[in-house]
Amino acid sequence: MQPTKERNHPAALLTFKSEGILVDCGENTQRQLKIAGISPARITKILISHWHSDHVLGLPGLLQTMGANEYPGVVKIYGPKGTKERIDYMFKAFVFDVKVKFKIVEIEPGKFFENEDFYLECLPLDHGIVCYGYRFTEKDRRKINVGYVEKLGIPEGPLLGKLQKGETIEWKGKKVLLDEATYVVPGKKIAFVCDTLFCNNCIELAREVDVLVSEAAFTSEHQEKAEAYMHMTAKHAAEVANRAQAKKLVLTHFSQRYKTNEEIEEDAKQIFSNVVCAQDFMHVKI
Repeated sequence: MQPTKERNHPAALLTFKSEGILVDCGENTQRQLKIAGISPARITKILISHWHSDHVLGLPGLLQTMGANEYPGVVKIYGPKGTKERIDYMFKAFVFDVKVKFKIVEIEPGKFFENEDFYLECLPLDHGIVCYGYRFTEKDRRKINVGYVEKLGIPEGPLLGKLQKGETIEWKGKKVLLDEATYVVPGKKIAFVCDTLFCNNCIELAREVDVLVSEAAFTSEHQEKAEAYMHMTAKHAAEVANRAQAKKLVLTHFSQRYKTNEEIEEDAKQIFSNVVCAQDFMHVKI
C-alpha cells in the first residue's frame, strides 16, 4: 500500500508493436517512466484493475503530463464500472491547463478489445470491491516457409501476403498447400493478476500464459493476514501458476514488512520453480 525507497506503487507497461499498455498507474508512475527512459507518449491504453488509491494515484499527473507534451492521439482508459464517474471527479478536483484527449471504456468480464494482432480480456477477482485481472493474447500468425516457396519460385509480393493471412493461392496453375508454404507461430500470452484472494478466475486468466504477473503481498507464514486484507500469499500465486500451467511467474506487490525478496521467492518455489520477484524497472522479454 505504501511505497518504499526501493519500490514504487503498482504499474506495469506491456509494449507490443505500436502499443503501450499500462496496467495500473500508482503514485509517481510518470517519474518511474522518466527514470526508465520511456516517454509517456508510448502509452496507448491504460487498464485500471480497481480504484484503491495505491493503484491509481499516478493517473492525474500522468494525464496532465501527456497533455502538456501534446500527446498526439487518444489514450484509451479501461476500467470497471464507476471509472467514468471517478475520472470526472478527478478532473473536477485538479486544474488541468492542457487536457489530453482520452476515451473511457467501462468494461464487463470477458473480451473487451480486439484487433488483427491481439485481444484483451478481463475477469473479476476477489478483493472486496470490483477488481479485474487482465489477460493479453497475441493471435497466432503464419510465417513463410522460405525454402518451400523459393523452390516453387513464388516471388515476394501479394501472393506471399495472402499466404501469411491464411489464404490459399494458385501458382502456375497449381494450388499451393498452405500448411507446406507456411507454418504457425503461436502468439504470446500474458496475465496480470492484481489484488485478490486466491480464486478460480486467477487460474482462468493465467491459463497456459508465457508470463503470469501476480500480486503476492505476504508469505504463507502470514496467510491469516493476507486473507484479512484480501490478498494472496506467494505460495497462493505459485499455486495459480502451477494449476494454470503458466511458463513463468513474476511476483510483485509485496508488503513492506519484507526487507528482501528471498523469503517471498522461496515461499513460491515450494510450489512452482520458474519464479522471480519483480524489481522496479525490471524488463521481461517474451
